[in-house]
Amino acid sequence: MGKFAYRAALPLLHLFTPETAHSMAITALKLGLGGRSVMAPDPLLATRVWQLDFSNPVGLAAGFDKDAEVVDAMLAAGFGFVEVGSVTPQPQPGNPQPRLFRLDEDYGVINRFGFNSKGLAAFAARLQARPRRGIVGANVGKNKLTEDAAADYVKGIEAVCRHADYLVCNVSSPNTPGLRSLQAREQIAALIGRVLEARQRAMAGASTLPPLLAKVGPDLAEQERLDIAEVALASGVDGLIIGNTTIDRPATLKSRHAGEGGGLSGAPLKSKALACLADIYRMTGGKLPIVGCGGISSGADAYARIRAGASLVQLYSALVYHGPALVDEIKRDLAACLRAGGFNSVAEAVGADQR
Repeated sequence: MGKFAYRAALPLLHLFTPETAHSMAITALKLGLGGRSVMAPDPLLATRVWQLDFSNPVGLAAGFDKDAEVVDAMLAAGFGFVEVGSVTPQPQPGNPQPRLFRLDEDYGVINRFGFNSKGLAAFAARLQARPRRGIVGANVGKNKLTEDAAADYVKGIEAVCRHADYLVCNVSSPNTPGLRSLQAREQIAALIGRVLEARQRAMAGASTLPPLLAKVGPDLAEQERLDIAEVALASGVDGLIIGNTTIDRPATLKSRHAGEGGGLSGAPLKSKALACLADIYRMTGGKLPIVGCGGISSGADAYARIRAGASLVQLYSALVYHGPALVDEIKRDLAACLRAGGFNSVAEAVGADQR
């Protein structure tokens, strides 16, 4: 669907609750009714990270396709990579509805889904059944009532590691009780250690291992950011995603839903996510690839995140307001920004503001 057609359809879509509208979108994509990218690949946007070749650095963040149902439809929309999940070992309904809110005046979204998931078995089966084309990441989480959190992450990694191009442990959702405490230094170090061992076991005999990333939130204090940077460098984890949603509520929010509980994403998250990324890039000395996520809705936003230290970027909430045509628009504008900045590649621009 083109940009103007989507804008024309937006009032109709907003007659439905946000969660119903999202379910309708997933159904349409499964029926082959999704839009396709009309932009020819731009060689300037091609980039190589973790020995993986990305046609462009603009990815779909986890949360849109929780159960890996429309992977190929989203790749066809022009994303350079697609991340599915978060998935939990056992199916769980998540939190009671309503649990998804549009902040129209703020171009933001609040969700408190609570890792609603159809479970690992169906998720892994879908990934296994599809042809291996495009770059696909699998994002895993823990069930709400699991006490040994690392055990759930181990189960997730073991189930999906042979069917995904990269792996993500989501330890920063604000909607599962106690989850964000896993970002503390000792907890995240122990969790990463167990998950790396699980990946090694599950990939026995393979010539290469899928990179493993941790997804951390933007609400970290400076010492917590430093702890994560040091643990990431010492542990052997392959990268970080920064960040997740925020529990903060900026005073500038105008929507009547601003007081809803849950994680805030979209435009109001942009500056906070950018600052957190820049800090952790500096703290890691640029030695670890970072995926920038949160509040990206334009090529200029993507370019700023790359210059701050992101090797790749992701978006999701912006699609709610701008539709699938936004992907090509971001890629075109990002390429223009790179050329105007005198860069010959994405990789050349990574961390440019910190040099």
